[in-house]
Order: sequence, then structure tokens, then C-alpha cells
Amino acid sequence: MMVSNRTSFFGVLLWQWQHTLVFVAGGVAAWIGHDLLEWEHLRLPTAPASIIGAALGIFAAFRANAAYARWWEGRQLWGRLVNTSRMWAIQCRAYLSDGVVIDRLVRRQAFYVHVLRCQLRDDDPFKDVHVLRLLDRLDLPEEERQRLRAQTSIGHDILDEQLATLATAPGLDGWRLQSLDTTIMAFLDVQGGCERIKRTPMPRGYGFFVERLLLFFAVLFPFCIVADVGWFVVPVNVVVCLGFTLISETGRVLEDPFTHFWNSLPITNIAVTIERNLTQRIGDTDLPAPIAVDDKGILW
Repeated sequence: MMVSNRTSFFGVLLWQWQHTLVFVAGGVAAWIGHDLLEWEHLRLPTAPASIIGAALGIFAAFRANAAYARWWEGRQLWGRLVNTSRMWAIQCRAYLSDGVVIDRLVRRQAFYVHVLRCQLRDDDPFKDVHVLRLLDRLDLPEEERQRLRAQTSIGHDILDEQLATLATAPGLDGWRLQSLDTTIMAFLDVQGGCERIKRTPMPRGYGFFVERLLLFFAVLFPFCIVADVGWFVVPVNVVVCLGFTLISETGRVLEDPFTHFWNSLPITNIAVTIERNLTQRIGDTDLPAPIAVDDKGILW
């Protein structure tokens, strides 16, 4: 997630260079045709551009709002994961008497959070430095690691192991087991919600209509204003059309909050925070360092 603005207008132009070339070409064509070739019949009334611009603004804004809702829902789910994980550590320490079992349940939860992060970003968990660190702390044998690799949902399997461990834990009565069972269900709800966002793209129609309307607008708009602004039609067309483009692009990049793009949620930072909080509850002092903002102003 970008937390500081370290770009410029020219950086935006470079990012959207293909669209910018189309907008420049539309402005140049209008200026050459009207001012240099003096084809007065190329001058268009403003009504068509106004109607298309209004429709374009509605589609682009709706797409951006819908995409932001998905992004914010993802952040809420990970906020719930933070609180529920902390509650899990509290419950394990309060309800269980076996220190070895407590240690394993708490570390396995931190392991689960990092695995979920990798799965949502389509990364290989067994190449992730945080996952490997926790695998070493859990001291899993190689056959157990191979079994995890074969799972269609590693996170689901980890939670299954958590409940299996609780079912055989000594001194755990029915009420406390039910309370811990509810917490595991909350983890599954978070995982399912994140997977729903990740695996269900927004309907393609929204992006398609925005792209086509923007193309028509970029062609018509310069011919509506060229008689009033002359050669200045080129930068005006770029700025106006680029404004619509950036609204649409905001929706596109926010559609999936679990990526390695600069707009994605900082789930690495959140996962490390959860690990630090949980392992400190069981007496660890060698905690992983917090994730810092990188030199591009992005928090991962």
C-alpha cells in the first residue's frame, strides 16, 4: 500500500503512456484539421461530448467505488484476523495448562496467517522467508512438510490440525473447547471472505464500457473545443481524458487487494504484526522486525 506520494505528473503520464498517446493524437488531429487545413466542417457541437462524458463519468466512478468496496472489505477481514488471532493466544494461555501444547497452537496460528498471505498473493509459501522461519520454530518433520505441500488449501489443513490438537489436549472441558472451536470458525470465515474477493473478479462489462466510451470521448472532445482553444486542444484533451482514465484505473488496480502492486493491502506488515503479538504472549523475545516502508513509499 502506498503511504507516501513520491511520484509526479510525468510519472503518471509514463504509467499511462499508451492512453496518453491516443489523447495526444486526438488533439493533434483536431488542431491540424481545423487550424492548419481549415476544415471548418470538422467543428462539432459540444452536446455529443457532454453526453458521452456524463456516461463515462458514471461508469468510471461506479467501477472505482465498487472496487474500493472490495479493497476495504479485504482490510476489514484482515483486521478481524488480527483481533481473532490475539484472542486465540489469550484463550490458549488461559484455557490450557500444557506449555508445549500452548506453544504449538500459538506458533501454528502465526504460521497460518503467513500461509494465508502467500496463498492470497499466489506465492509459494515454502519459498517465503517468514513461513520458513516459523516452520523451523515448529520443528515440523520433512514428511509433515510434504503433506502440507500436497494440500489444496494449506490454511484449511492447518486449522484442521489446530482443532485436532485441541480435541486431545488435557484438562479442556466442553465449554472451553466450544469457545476455541468458535474462534477457529472465525478464522475460516476470514479465509473464505478473502478467497471470495480474490477468486471473483468484477464483471468485465464495467471495464469494457469505460474503455470504449473513453476512446469515443477522446476522439470527439478535441473537435468540440478546438475552435476556442486552438493548439491548446492537445494538453487540454490529455488532461481531461487522463482524468477519466485515472478514475477507471483506480478501480482496476483496487479490484484485487491481494497482489504485489503498490495499491495492495499491506498484509505482510499485518501478518508480521500478528506473529510478533502472538509469539510475545508465549515468552519469545527474538521477534521478527516490523515491516518498514520501502524507498518507494510502499508498505507491503
